[in-house]
Amino acid sequence: MGTSTSRRMDDSDSRSRSDDSSDQDSDLATILQYLIRSGQVHIISSDRDESDDEFVAAATPPKMMDLKPNTKELDKSEVSLVTQQACGLLHSTGHQRPNSIAAMITARERGMFGRSSFTRGDRCKITNHYIPNKMKTVATYHSKAFCGQYSKDGNYFLSACQDRNLRLYMTAEDKFVLLKTIQARDVGWSVLDTAFSPDGSYIVYSSWSECLHLVRLYGDSENQDALPLCPEERRFCIFSLVFSSDGREILGGANDGFLYVYDRECNQRALRIEGHDDDVNTVAFADSTSQILYSGGDDGLCKVWDRRTLSESHPKPVGILAGHMDGITYIDPRGDGRHLISNCKDQSIKLWDVRVFSGRTGENNTRKAVSDQTWDYRWQKVPKKLCNPKKNLEGDTSVMTYRGHSVLQTLVRCHFSPEFTTGQRYIYTGCAAGRIVIYDVLTGRVHSALSGHRACVRDVSWHPHRPEIVSTSWDGTLGKWFYTGKSKSEMEGDEAELLIHYDDNNIRGLRRSRRIAQQRERQQKSQEGTEQKRTTSC
Repeated sequence: MGTSTSRRMDDSDSRSRSDDSSDQDSDLATILQYLIRSGQVHIISSDRDESDDEFVAAATPPKMMDLKPNTKELDKSEVSLVTQQACGLLHSTGHQRPNSIAAMITARERGMFGRSSFTRGDRCKITNHYIPNKMKTVATYHSKAFCGQYSKDGNYFLSACQDRNLRLYMTAEDKFVLLKTIQARDVGWSVLDTAFSPDGSYIVYSSWSECLHLVRLYGDSENQDALPLCPEERRFCIFSLVFSSDGREILGGANDGFLYVYDRECNQRALRIEGHDDDVNTVAFADSTSQILYSGGDDGLCKVWDRRTLSESHPKPVGILAGHMDGITYIDPRGDGRHLISNCKDQSIKLWDVRVFSGRTGENNTRKAVSDQTWDYRWQKVPKKLCNPKKNLEGDTSVMTYRGHSVLQTLVRCHFSPEFTTGQRYIYTGCAAGRIVIYDVLTGRVHSALSGHRACVRDVSWHPHRPEIVSTSWDGTLGKWFYTGKSKSEMEGDEAELLIHYDDNNIRGLRRSRRIAQQRERQQKSQEGTEQKRTTSC
């Protein structure tokens, strides 16, 4: 009897140890899943073959086969007409403007268009001759730089780094001076996103944490407010966040597929909306006054929502934009309430008109295309089926598709160029090959590819009033790009090269190129010498 009891006790102990082991295995699996998901652990394949499943990140720019993008839908779209008018290619009356700067000056002096000064479109057209093309490193860190953006007025620049620091720079009057370093709190892996408040008095940042953190830019930056979102997931992060136009609410997209709205006045989470089937990588408001907002996720869909009708019990979007073949990494609205661009892991940027939603066919085809993907963009190379596909998905309602950059390793961001200086003529994006790629909105082609970094460029920000771009890279540097002039061979043409000088907001003036200036100086000296001889003889 004692033997039987002993056996039962042994069996009980064995089951107990087995249960404990299972619990430990479950905990370890959960922790490992979190580490892989957050990017802190990478899985390395043991088979080094040439298949699409090789775990090697692309280090070279993609090879473009289509040198003539299909602009059929773009050419007849409203955004094409509006862009041409905004950047000075087409006058509001329908008349085309001169192409060369010299011809524009002549037309202005002669009053050919009924004005004695340049219009906003004319100034944008001139500025677009001087797109930034040379980089100067303005900051170096010992860790990966994740985020970087100018404030709305362009007087400040905020960066976020994997070293858990946010750095605020003063950029007024063409400076780039560090003002303060802010130690971020409760950071897992890295600070993932930042945003300025509409009045420029606060910044908010997110990480692998259940809370957002709000920081006062003026006064004591150590006094930070934690904004709890109370998620249901154990491992949680906000990938993207943005303030509402009045600054009262903060909108965030999370790894649990939900949209979160935090009410600053009530100091609590206002809404938790089931938005996507997978990670919500990006959120944005349509413009500075609208109640319309956008979200994009790893399900490949861009969804349009109305803040006034958001409901936790009935989370239904106003419409869906479908056509991508993989997860969306970033969305940037044009600011007119009608158009936006989306960056995607299918290695493309798409331009959308939100008045043309996708039907059930497009949505189903996008979901199928995404579910068929078996690669991981964080460490694998791009599958061949995503490299220059011959046609769009059936049901794709995008206006235009832009290809020529790499979206690998992280959530690479893209933007429209500023309205004030370029008329939003360009789309610019980071690139896993260490470049900034600038597309011409109107042609679909790559206008310029700026190489200067040794690792992925995750974020890019164009100064709102000056022809300057700051790139934020995983090589731990911030690069400031500016225009340096044409080469000597390009400056020997008949048309004089013009240099643009800026103050904070306005063009101060134009002057002739050095070659023309030197020629005039010699002529003036010759005339002065002749007059001096005449005076002496008299």
